[in-house]
Amino acid sequence: MNIDKKTKILLAVTLLVGLLLGALFFGGSTKEEDNKTEVKSKAEVWTCSMHPQIRQPEPGDCPICGMDLIPLEAGNEDIDPDAISMSESAMIIAGISTYKVGNTDGIKEIALNGKIEVNEKTVYSQSSHIPGRIEKIQVTFVGEYVKKGQVVAYVYSPELASAQQELIEAYSVKEIQPQLFESVKMKLKNWKVSDATINSIISSGKTQDRFPIYADVSGYIIKKNVELGDYLQKGQTLYDVADLSTVWVLFEIYESDMSWVKKGNKINYTVASFPGETFSGTIAFIDPFINPMTRIAKARVEVANSGLKFKPEMFATGTLKTKVVGNKATLSVPKSAVMWTGKRSIVYIKNETDKGITFKLREVTLGPLLGNDYIIEQGLEVGEEIVANGTFNVDAAAQLAGKPSMMNLEGGRVSTGHNHGGATMPMNEDKKAALKADKTTISAEAKKSLQPIYKDYFELKDALTKDDFNAAKKALLAFEKSFNKINMSVFKGESHKVWMNYQTELKKQTLHATHIKNIKELRMTFEPISNVMIAMTKAFNPLTESAYVQFCPMANSDKGANWLSKENKVVNPYFGASMIKCGEVKETIK
Repeated sequence: MNIDKKTKILLAVTLLVGLLLGALFFGGSTKEEDNKTEVKSKAEVWTCSMHPQIRQPEPGDCPICGMDLIPLEAGNEDIDPDAISMSESAMIIAGISTYKVGNTDGIKEIALNGKIEVNEKTVYSQSSHIPGRIEKIQVTFVGEYVKKGQVVAYVYSPELASAQQELIEAYSVKEIQPQLFESVKMKLKNWKVSDATINSIISSGKTQDRFPIYADVSGYIIKKNVELGDYLQKGQTLYDVADLSTVWVLFEIYESDMSWVKKGNKINYTVASFPGETFSGTIAFIDPFINPMTRIAKARVEVANSGLKFKPEMFATGTLKTKVVGNKATLSVPKSAVMWTGKRSIVYIKNETDKGITFKLREVTLGPLLGNDYIIEQGLEVGEEIVANGTFNVDAAAQLAGKPSMMNLEGGRVSTGHNHGGATMPMNEDKKAALKADKTTISAEAKKSLQPIYKDYFELKDALTKDDFNAAKKALLAFEKSFNKINMSVFKGESHKVWMNYQTELKKQTLHATHIKNIKELRMTFEPISNVMIAMTKAFNPLTESAYVQFCPMANSDKGANWLSKENKVVNPYFGASMIKCGEVKETIK
């Protein structure tokens, strides 16, 4: 009985030890194999840090931008279901940097270009009080200084000669007809003939052939209107003169900046002729009208001009600072942090825990743009950390993971095929009307009238691919003229309304074409123009050959942008030589 009990105990201990050893060796081996399998599965999928929609089973180059592919990291299942996780190494490769939200003083700086002009309040037109022919002229050139009382011309006047003879005769009968004598004297005085000259004529009994014209005011000649031998009418202008002891500095205000510029604002400015010197002045007047061609108004600063330091037509560059918010501090973020969809836009909030780094979308309400920063009216708090650079890359990763993103605020998986950017952003009703692409029949005459704008558009696109700013701007200005010349009467019925929508949108986008100063601004204008041209091509089908809708996901501040091309080959107008092949053909319009 005792032997059986001991045997049972020994067997139980042996079995227990066996189970423990089996779990240790075989269990550990399984775990190790699982880890190897997991590592292997991670390494089997390769993606691009700039185009995370790319998925390949082996390393290589990105088919879009040519960058080296990187291993795709597995997501963390324990993070916020609406957030996207990313390792520090992935952030570095994708060029992601962050910014802590802080307060701003709400000061907006506006750069203004200007020019020194004559103070129009001091301009005087010197006129002739005597009709006749100029026998001698004392004012010979523009810029000459004229002193008040100086003789500026001598005039021979048959009418004045007759009046002198009447004076001599009236004087001879002065005792009999004193009123006649006074009347003739008054006639000569109306011609600015002095009492001394009248007395000289009476005493000598002889008429004068030439009479002087005296300067009424002192100043510099700014315009000369007559020459020697010209015949004058009474009151005709000889020249315009200006007192340059004060001048105006006229600054150009773009229509978009009008709301920030007020009378009484202080402007600090420099003049190209005086490097290193800074001047200041106060806006005394703002034009009540905007120039319909340039879409600008003028702001006037009156300046004392001691020693005639400032010369009319000198160029000036000014800076105006204006407070766009109240006295309390306001939040601001870098412009690069915002994915712009209108007043309601999005940023990505960074959250770092012991489980890793995550980014989550948040909608914000934008205020005015202050230089390179947006004021945030709603949506953020001081101290929150947001993505400042690489926002598009975070958003693209969120789209692929089915998280809330700019294209899909509710989240959910989106197509990850090569048609990246194919999803549409929300549009307001006006924009939808302007970009309506429903097939609309137009006449052959209407199609012919559209050909010049396509010619100019493709020249603009080609110039941008070559980084040729001058040629691109020339093409843009030609494009603007071409669509403004189109006769609207050739569009009948429904097509008339559709064309009016296109024309209105194109006018809006080319409003400031003449003021574009660099190729970056021009490319920003090219993007909305291209959207209209693509919609119009689909609606009217005016081309005699196929056209191709092409797309670059990195253009338009990483929001992506389309353009229209006559060639199937991708040649990128948004980046030119720096990324000439970036993009894809999205659609063929036959």
